[in-house]
Amino acid sequence: MRFWIFMMLMTLQIPLAMIGFGKYFMKTSPKKINFIFGYRTNMSMKNKETWDFAHRYAGKIWYVTGWVTLLISLVAMLIVKNQDTDTISLSGGLFCLLQIIPLLLVIYPTEKALRRNFDNDGNRK
Repeated sequence: MRFWIFMMLMTLQIPLAMIGFGKYFMKTSPKKINFIFGYRTNMSMKNKETWDFAHRYAGKIWYVTGWVTLLISLVAMLIVKNQDTDTISLSGGLFCLLQIIPLLLVIYPTEKALRRNFDNDGNRK
């Protein structure tokens, strides 16, 4: 049971991070454009306006997908609750790998929205 609780906590870290950073980015973006923290792509780093837009947009997506991923992960881990440690660890590891998909899929819609709203130089259309 302790191992299942441990794996449950590990499995929930990515969705909780998505929810937390999503909520943070919806309200604010890092003050300065940087290469360390934030939504960092060539288009988002053109200027402060594209930087702020990308963070608000990606934050909304992460917030929603974080909650969906959290609920799916909770249900999935409850299904394997009374299984042996090998099954729990394999399932938990697989869930964590699958959670990376929505974590990274934010890039496509955010970049599309940036291109829709800004030209190649970062000027609003």
